[in-house]
Amino acid sequence: MSATPARADDLMVIGKIVSVHGVRGDVKVFSFTDPIDNLLDYTSWTLRRDGEIRQIELTSGRLQNKVLVAKLKGLDDREEARLLAGFEICVPRSLLPDLTDGEYYWYQLHGLKVIDQLGQMLGRIDHLLETGANDVMVIKPCADSLDDRERLLPYTGQCVLAIDLAAGEMQVEWDADF
Repeated sequence: MSATPARADDLMVIGKIVSVHGVRGDVKVFSFTDPIDNLLDYTSWTLRRDGEIRQIELTSGRLQNKVLVAKLKGLDDREEARLLAGFEICVPRSLLPDLTDGEYYWYQLHGLKVIDQLGQMLGRIDHLLETGANDVMVIKPCADSLDDRERLLPYTGQCVLAIDLAAGEMQVEWDADF
């Protein structure tokens, strides 16, 4: 394992090592990709936890139930593998697939100002939730927002009217009293 990571500001978290699997140093991985086994497409990982950063190479992996099991280069001991639990798995953003027009990665939406159809700022996108039916944006109030209410807005075509990443804004069709 190398100690030299990619640039920290260019990293995107795509999963997390949660525990060991078996006795040969394999690790269980929780994937943030969709579908979850897309994480296995990235073979060079930057591991990050509490300011510690390591480079590692994925040699193989498989989907087992709803968890990924990964074999990492040079890692053949269960106890050594156990020390990796809790590390985030990161890759450079430049390796993420290009999206079509109108598609965005969640990290691109984080922090956008949310403005309703009347021009009122409802707050900023704090994070998104995956609910199954549709994703939900958690809008937190900020200094310039209409009020101090947290709002949950659906990330749907009916609600989201426009996204301007350059301006840092999202226009929505939403009743501020709701």
